[in-house]
Amino acid sequence: MKNKDDNLLKQDYLTDYEPIFSESKNKKNQSDKVVLKILFKKKFLIFLSVILCLLKHLPPLLLPLITAEIIDTVDANNPQSLYVIINYAIISIIVIASNLPMTVLCNKINDRLLRTSSANLKATVVRKLQRLSLTSYKDIETGKLQSKFLTDTESAEQYFRILLVGIIPSIIFIVINTCITLYRSWIVLLFIIAMLPLNIFLVGFFRKPLRALYRSFRKQKETTSTKLTQMLDMLEVTKAHGLEEVEINNVQREILNLTKNGLKIDKTNSYFGSLSWIISQVLSFACLIFTSIMTLLGFPGFTLGSIMLYQSLYSSITTHIQQLINYAPQISSGKESIHSICEIMNNDDIEDNHGKKGLKKVNGYYQFKNVYYKYPNSQDYAIKNFNLSVKKGECIAFVGSSGSGKSTIMNMIIGFLKPTDGVLKIDDKSVTELDLSDYRHSLSVVPQASILFEGSIRDNITYGLPRYTEEDLQRVVKQANIEEFLKDIPEGLNFNIGEHGNKLSGGQKQRITIARALIRKPSVLILDEATSALDNISEYQVQQAINNVIKDKTTFIVAHRLSTIRNADRIVVMDGGEIVETGTFEELMALKGKFYELKNLSDLTNKSA
Repeated sequence: MKNKDDNLLKQDYLTDYEPIFSESKNKKNQSDKVVLKILFKKKFLIFLSVILCLLKHLPPLLLPLITAEIIDTVDANNPQSLYVIINYAIISIIVIASNLPMTVLCNKINDRLLRTSSANLKATVVRKLQRLSLTSYKDIETGKLQSKFLTDTESAEQYFRILLVGIIPSIIFIVINTCITLYRSWIVLLFIIAMLPLNIFLVGFFRKPLRALYRSFRKQKETTSTKLTQMLDMLEVTKAHGLEEVEINNVQREILNLTKNGLKIDKTNSYFGSLSWIISQVLSFACLIFTSIMTLLGFPGFTLGSIMLYQSLYSSITTHIQQLINYAPQISSGKESIHSICEIMNNDDIEDNHGKKGLKKVNGYYQFKNVYYKYPNSQDYAIKNFNLSVKKGECIAFVGSSGSGKSTIMNMIIGFLKPTDGVLKIDDKSVTELDLSDYRHSLSVVPQASILFEGSIRDNITYGLPRYTEEDLQRVVKQANIEEFLKDIPEGLNFNIGEHGNKLSGGQKQRITIARALIRKPSVLILDEATSALDNISEYQVQQAINNVIKDKTTFIVAHRLSTIRNADRIVVMDGGEIVETGTFEELMALKGKFYELKNLSDLTNKSA
C-alpha cells in the first residue's frame, strides 16, 4: 500500500501547472482558461466520471418514466396490467440497486481527480514562490502570500469540485431531460423554455455585484492577514512600549471591515437564494396547472401519467437550472481565488536558471568590473563604479556606515541581485550565465538576524543536508561554541528550540546559525555581522573558530565590531555605494582616513556599551 501511495505522489502530485498559467497570461478571462486547461489535463478521468455520474443517476432519470407508465397502465385497466406493473417493479429495483456501486466508483474518481489537481496547484504555487526574486517578496506582504497560498488554493479546489460534481452533471441532466420532454411533448418544452428568462435574469442581476463583493472580501482578507502577521512580529516591541490596546484596536478595525464585507456578501446571497426559491416554486406550480388543463382538454400525449411525468421533468430541469444559479456565488468566489493565484503566477520577476551553466566546483574567484546597481523604483544608485578582484582563499571584509552598500554587495555575491550595469564574474564566468541554485550549494551564509525554525538544534544545524556524519556535527558544535550552553540542556541536540528559536537567547541562536554554515564545508563563506549578537567571550571563541575554518576558503565579512576583522587579507571601506579605501587593518589605521574614523567610533561605542 505504501509503494502504491508513493507512485501516486510521483505520478500525480508533482505536475507543474506553470505552463498553463504562462499560456493564458495577458489573455482575457485568464482564470477561466486556466481552470479549463487544468481540467483538460485530466480529460480521461473527467470522461469516466461523467459516464459513472450518468449511471448513478439512472434512478431519477428512469423512475419518472416508469411511474408514468405504471399510472397509465392502471388507468387503462387491461388484462396485462398486473404483468406490466411487476416487470416495471423489477426494472426499478435493478436501477435503484445500481446506484450504490456507481456512486462509490464515481466519488472515488472525483476525489482522486480533485485532490491531485489541488495538490498540483499548491505545488505549482510553491515552485513559483521559490523562484521569485527577493525584490518581488519586498513588494508583497507575508500575510497576503499566506492568504493566497492557504485560502485561495482551497477555494480553487472547491471551485473545481463545483465544476466537476455540480455544474457538468447539471448541464448533462438538463440536456437529457430536455430531450425526453421534446420527445414526449414539444408543447411542454415550449412552456419550460418560456419560463427560463426569469431564472436567467436573476443570475444576470446578481452576478456582477457578487463578483465585486467577493473581490473586495478577498482583498480585505489579505489585508487582515498581513495586519495579523505584523502584529505577531511586533509583539515584543508592542509590549515593551505598552501599546497593546493600540494594536488590538488596529487589528479589530481590520476584523470589523472584514466582517462588514462578509455581511454584505451574506445579505446578497440571502436575497439571491430566497428569490431563486420563490421563482422556482411559482413556476413549478404553473407547470402543474398547465399540464392538468392540457389533459382535461384532451390534447394528444397528455394523460394522468404524463401529468406526473411532465411535472417531474420540469422539476428536474428547473432544479438543475436552479443549482446552476445557486452556484453563481461560489463560482464568483472560485474565479476570484484563481485570479488571486494568477497574480503570483504572472509575476515575471523571477530567478530563471533554466539552461544556464552549473559549476562543478566553485574555486572562489570574484571580479567586479564597473558595477552599478539601482533598486527597482529607486532614483539613486545603491552601488556606483564598484571595482574589486578577489582571489581564491582571500578574506575580504566590508565596512562602512549604514546604507553604504555593504548588504547590496553581499546580495550580489550570493546572486540575489544582479548588476544594473557592469559585470560580476565568478570563476571567470558572468553571474548572468550561471545556474545560481547550483552555485549556492558551494556557499554558506551567516546572516545578521538568526533564521531558525521550530525543531531540534540538530535539525536546524543540518537543515537541507541529505547526509552528514556525527563527527561533522560534533565538530561544528564545538567550533560554534554551542557546547557552552548545550551542557545545561538535558535533551542536548534534540532540544526543541520553539518557533523562530524563541526558547534561546540571541547569542545561542546565532551560534546555531554559524554551525549550520560550517557543517556544509563551503568553498565560499559569507558572514554578515555574524558575531554581532554574541557576548565578548563567546565572540572571541567563535571568532577563533571562524579564523580556523576560513583557511583556504574565499570569505566575505561584513563587520559590526571592526576589531574582529583585524586578520582580514583586505578591508574594503564603503561610503555612498562606492569604495573609498582598501587595505589591511594596519595600512588603513596608518592612513587615518575613513576606516580610522569608523574604528575610533566603534571603540567608543563598545566602551560606552
